Formats: sequence, structure tokens, C-alpha cells
Amino acid sequence: MSLDPTARDVLVIVGVALGAVALLLALVGLVKIRRMKRDYVLLQAGDDEQSFVAAAARTTEQVQGLREQVAGFATALEQTRSELSDALRHVSVVRYDAFGDLGGRLSFSAALLDDSGDGLVLTSIHGRTETRSYIKGVKSGTGDAALSPEELQAVSYALRGVAA
Repeated sequence: MSLDPTARDVLVIVGVALGAVALLLALVGLVKIRRMKRDYVLLQAGDDEQSFVAAAARTTEQVQGLREQVAGFATALEQTRSELSDALRHVSVVRYDAFGDLGGRLSFSAALLDDSGDGLVLTSIHGRTETRSYIKGVKSGTGDAALSPEELQAVSYALRGVAA
């Protein structure tokens, strides 16, 4: 089988063109591979330097450790908040003159309450010759015994801190 010289010339030109395209693609691939090798060498630092990959792995481990610590702190914070709600931390003091003939507001009623409004009211009534002190329990903002107006005022002021 013999080819027409024109067809043969066309096939030769097409073959040379395909070879040139293949050669060009091979050169582009070679350049890309060299760049990748260079980047890989940069990531895998030398003998005395720490590699980027190792540093990234170490940082990932540290971040995971920090996440675990934060979770532990969140649990401890919730426990502390729960325990703190029982603390007598809402305090109010009302000073007054218990008797009309005495001045200086030396008598007082102090309310000490927790977040639930439970606690106590301490009252000290100062007179000319003596001072008397009383303690009354408070449950949910209400006294277990009758409260004086000053004691009610002290409880009311202390409960304002509970609502805030």
C-alpha cells in the first residue's frame, strides 16, 4: 500500500505537530514537578531546622490540649456558679435611731442572703444603757419570725441584688 505524496506530507506535518505539542506538555509537567519538589524541600526543612509539617502537627496537638483544658474550665465554672448561689453574698445594712431620744443612728439591721433569698437578719438595737442583738432567719425573702420595718427594708435592699 502506497500513500499519495500529498497525504504523506500531511501525515508527517500532523505527526511533527503532535510531537511538538507532546514535547511542550512534557516540559510544562517537568517545570511543575520541579516546583513541587522545591516546595516539598521547603516544607521538610534541613537537618538542624524543624520542618513545617512537624511544627503544624505539634501545634495541632497543642490546640487539642487547649480545647480539653477549656472544656475542663467550663465544667469547673458551672460547678463554682452552683456552689456560689448558696453563698451569703447579698448584704444590706439599714442604720436607724431605735429610740427618739438617742441620735447617731447606732442601731442597725443587716440582711445576709443567698441567691434564693435565704439567710438571716441581724439586728442590733442600741439604747442608753444597753445594746441588744437579735438574729432572725429568712427563707425566700420572708422572715421565719415577724420582721420589723427596718429588717424588712434591709431584706428588700438585699433582694435587689438577687434580682439584678
